[in-house]
Amino acid sequence: MSNSSHETSYFDLHITGLGYLNRIREVTPKKGGSFLACNIAALNGPSDNAEYRRFDVRVSGSKAQQLVRRCSQAVTDKRKVLIGFRLGDLYADTFLYEKGQNAGKHGVSLKARLLFISWIKVDGQAVYKAEPYNADDQDGTVQGEAEALAG
Repeated sequence: MSNSSHETSYFDLHITGLGYLNRIREVTPKKGGSFLACNIAALNGPSDNAEYRRFDVRVSGSKAQQLVRRCSQAVTDKRKVLIGFRLGDLYADTFLYEKGQNAGKHGVSLKARLLFISWIKVDGQAVYKAEPYNADDQDGTVQGEAEALAG
């Protein structure tokens, strides 16, 4: 009997877009370790009449975490932080509003993992652009250091 290893394969569903970074926070669940999260108000539709699609995301990967943390002060200062992004593992989560005008009603939140940030603009100024992807990079991270975020 031969001992063969079975490698699991996956089907990836990725969402790419651009949107505004909001509500950067460290989440500490009752079970498991803490993680970095944020909201992205993604732009959708015609450029002269765009709509927003809101995503509540868990920031995955050390480079994405580093970049989001570096944007934290700009978001806190209510500056417009626009990013190019790639999300994965999208799912809908239902919840019950506890207060406000929608108290007692059900809501839906789109959740995903923020996998990659391709560029960042703060108040219209480009402050980061990812280096081109290097196919030889085994761990999938982006090579090179970004420009410093304007503070």
